Amino acid sequence: MNQPMTPLQSLELIEAMIAKTKSNMHENRIYFLFWGWLAFAAILGQFILKAIFEYRYHYLVWTITIPAIVITIIYTNKHRHKSARTFIGESMSNLWTGMCFSFFILSVIITSSPAGWMNSYPFFILLYGLGTFVSGRILRFKPMVLGGIANWVLAAICPWLPYDYQMLLTAVALLLSYIIPGHLLKNENAHVRPAH
Repeated sequence: MNQPMTPLQSLELIEAMIAKTKSNMHENRIYFLFWGWLAFAAILGQFILKAIFEYRYHYLVWTITIPAIVITIIYTNKHRHKSARTFIGESMSNLWTGMCFSFFILSVIITSSPAGWMNSYPFFILLYGLGTFVSGRILRFKPMVLGGIANWVLAAICPWLPYDYQMLLTAVALLLSYIIPGHLLKNENAHVRPAH
């Protein structure tokens, strides 16, 4: 019969799971960087089309997400079995699956109203903040935690700004929550050694 784990053994197991998940996150930081840079480029593209060229259908730039979803699904299926699964890794996967559905449903809600997009960016920034804050807390990765908190502050400021400036604020939010933490995860992996 298995002996119950001591508190120290339990702590070591949790630390090992966090280290393994961080290592997996290093390998999967491509998602943060891919979606961060893609959304960053799209939002800047939308800003340029609307504010500078005054193009009526400026929002069509977001159709770039359709092939990006296909690329993400193909990449995920190809690399799904390459890393060991942990409880914390499963939690992260469930969190971001839920976030993806939330982004999709929010987009559906927004497009159902003629003026929906005029109020959309504070909600997107809010979700960016939630996903990165929770991820950062689970992984004990401070840049994500700080990025999430910064996004909540930006989400609170966003409704007070004109729509064009909300787009620019969203670009800043993407830098703080996806792009910078995504790049820093590469450095973090050098400091993480899963316990055995």
